[in-house]
Amino acid sequence: MRIVKDKVDFGVVPVENTIEGVVNYTLDMLIDYPLYITGEAILEISLNLMGINPNLNEIERVYSHRHALAECRDWLHKNLPSAQLIEVESTAKAAEMAKDDFEAVAIASEAAADIYGLHIIERKIDKHLHNFTRFLIIGKEDKMSQPTGNDKTTFIFSVKNEVGALYKTLEPLYRRKINMTKIESRPSKKGAWDYIFFTDIEGHIKDKNVKEALEELKQKSPYFKILGSYPKAQQI
Repeated sequence: MRIVKDKVDFGVVPVENTIEGVVNYTLDMLIDYPLYITGEAILEISLNLMGINPNLNEIERVYSHRHALAECRDWLHKNLPSAQLIEVESTAKAAEMAKDDFEAVAIASEAAADIYGLHIIERKIDKHLHNFTRFLIIGKEDKMSQPTGNDKTTFIFSVKNEVGALYKTLEPLYRRKINMTKIESRPSKKGAWDYIFFTDIEGHIKDKNVKEALEELKQKSPYFKILGSYPKAQQI
């Protein structure tokens, strides 16, 4: 990723989709690198088939992100049953690769077709009508926004290997009536069955009750890091 290599100051990455769930690559990246969240956006996703060759009979390869390939599996099975499905890092990268490959197509957004000069061969080939993806705006500096009154805070933490550890660790949130909107676990890669928990809560780190709860939670956790406080995305 370009932001990890210091080529850009900010990046926009998918973190979860209403159909395919969480994007584990993004969660792992937030564990492995010194990155912070400065904002979020929720967008409706429409996946289109595009390429430089509109003749499907000549297509041998389909490029896209694995989530996009999964969401379009029914259409691909029916219309391109013999094509090789090739996973790439993003739908934008898929479009970039397809622009130089006469025997390939990409599954990507209409904007990607415009950028790379591709023909849209078939529109909206994903099978779901309500397909939304949550994106995070990330950077290498902890540029915390000011509270807006409608904020979200994301943090990661681990727990001790003992009975009731997760409940005990999160109890400060319950006691202060702070709503937890998401929790997701990922292997820490430091030991077998050792996990890091990604958590979203309502409120800003500068809110008194949130600050106190997270300070208490930090004392209970072997590992703790605040990834960011930022305005909530507009609900769709």
